[in-house]
Amino acid sequence: MSEKHRARKGRSRHDKAVNRMTLVGITLVVASLAVAINLRGTSLRAKDLEYQVKEANLTRQVEAEQDRSEELEERRIFVQTKQYIEQVAKEKLGLVNPDEILLKPEN
Repeated sequence: MSEKHRARKGRSRHDKAVNRMTLVGITLVVASLAVAINLRGTSLRAKDLEYQVKEANLTRQVEAEQDRSEELEERRIFVQTKQYIEQVAKEKLGLVNPDEILLKPEN
């Protein structure tokens, strides 16, 4: 064999070794990125689940407050009626209508 041929063969082995090292380096970088992305994705899924639970709780609270608001509005309207005024006058003040007869039990 000639020296030229040997020089090419030596360079070829060196080039193959460099190519393998480059390929191993790139593979390690890609693998480490995949692991990092997977870990971050897991933590994001956990946070998403936590936020879904919070959202459900807040939705229930909003619905409860809307129900309470409706009840208070109904109460506000009832308080302005004549029926409520008569009820309070009878219960708290002991008043009666002029045409009513008050009977007290004997003790």
